[in-house]
Amino acid sequence: MTSIPAPPRGGPPVWLLVFLLVITTLRLVLAAAIPLTEDEAYYRLWAQGLQLGYYDHPPMIAWWIRAGMTLAGDNAFGIRLVPTLICGLSGLLVFDLAKRLDADVKTAARASLWYNATLVIGLGGNLATPDAAATPFWILTLWCLARTRRTPGPAWWIAAGFAAGLACLSKYSALFLAPGVVIWLLMSPEGRANLKRPWPWAAAVIAAAIFGINVTWNAQHHWVTFDKQFGRLAPHGLKPQYVADLLLGQLFLLNPLITFFAIRGLKRPWDRAEEPGALDASLLVATSIPFATYLLLHALHDRVQAHWPVLIYPALAIIAAAAAGRVPDQGWLAGARRWTAPVGLTLASLVMIHLAVPATDIKGLNDPTGAIRGWPRFTLTMNNIRANSGAAWFGTVSYGATAQLDFAHADAPVVQITERDRYSPGDGSWRADMARPGLIVDIDRRLSAQALLTCFAKVEPYGFVVRQLGVSRPTRYALYIVEGPRRDVLHDGCAGPRGAPRVE
Repeated sequence: MTSIPAPPRGGPPVWLLVFLLVITTLRLVLAAAIPLTEDEAYYRLWAQGLQLGYYDHPPMIAWWIRAGMTLAGDNAFGIRLVPTLICGLSGLLVFDLAKRLDADVKTAARASLWYNATLVIGLGGNLATPDAAATPFWILTLWCLARTRRTPGPAWWIAAGFAAGLACLSKYSALFLAPGVVIWLLMSPEGRANLKRPWPWAAAVIAAAIFGINVTWNAQHHWVTFDKQFGRLAPHGLKPQYVADLLLGQLFLLNPLITFFAIRGLKRPWDRAEEPGALDASLLVATSIPFATYLLLHALHDRVQAHWPVLIYPALAIIAAAAAGRVPDQGWLAGARRWTAPVGLTLASLVMIHLAVPATDIKGLNDPTGAIRGWPRFTLTMNNIRANSGAAWFGTVSYGATAQLDFAHADAPVVQITERDRYSPGDGSWRADMARPGLIVDIDRRLSAQALLTCFAKVEPYGFVVRQLGVSRPTRYALYIVEGPRRDVLHDGCAGPRGAPRVE
């Protein structure tokens, strides 16, 4: 087996350590200041009843949220604490991964800086989402695999198996690591020789055993998560316009300048000149190919959500940093390299400030950040209306409204009357006394008395309430008093052959 030289010497420079410390501190401050998104509030409900799986995703983010809430309380800071701290540590891991793939210290430091200067990480580095858990474990898997290049024996293979298994317990997208590792091993004589040894196979068994925890849970719960997530794989017609949406979206979210340098690096990813800082990108490219291919195929028939590709952002940041290191020190390319981090970090900072400060909203603009505004005041209003109406519980038809009302201290159980599989037995909605009247509340276009009558014997309109979204456009919510459920709403929900309240 060909001997591979030792990685370049040197730890992270002081400026990088200071940068990671400062940006993590700022993210913690903003974690407390920015209201929860609907998804984060929803994952908080998961954390109140820990399980080995949930309706939408594997369980890792719920475990992280529960840990943070235990340490810092049931608030935005506690919910985001663990993801924010881990994001800071991921910057160090990206640095060391780049070094172990033969980049010099300067290139590795640039890769760590640029990873944090991508728009998705710059904006989402303090959000509690499944991607926030899956991405560090993806990086950790690559880091362990990179160490197998110079360290024979089972240790780092076994560690890679554990990391990959935990990545799969975070988000199913991490399953694409397995074919990526096979591609990487087949690319070189050393890798093909490793396939004849037991350690890569032992790593695969360990990863499968860890992921098997969630598989077993799904088998016991009617394969609910598999049905939801893997149901996306089936094509529904041909809509290639989504490919353009995907590529243009990533151009912005990766950071336009990082995208530019990443494309330069991907032109000849395995061209390693005999000079310091010559990155061996084979592991990064090979493990990204299966997931990137799936995203492109998915985009041929359906929209790819903007944050899905974040798992391959660390690889792209490292490849871009290496490509930037090869440009001349003078000229426009050098200028683009100097501005890459400031552009990304500035844009991310402006958006984060906008999220944290409602006064930055523009009146009359349909600002998407309005979705996180106004929930405490709206919930207080709803508490007063419920008390006056005599209702014993709140009902909604959307998981976002359910989660936000619960987080903003609704004073009665909040029940999403559709999609009951979303809620574990520890969720507070199961305490609702359905024998008593309920107050249904949701955006008016989502509700109609006719649809509610498929589920309740008595439905009485109770007016409208406006949730003010900062200074941006307000949203009107319809209210209905309902009584006499026609079916077991808590267990079966309102969906059925006779129709159901609709959710848009």
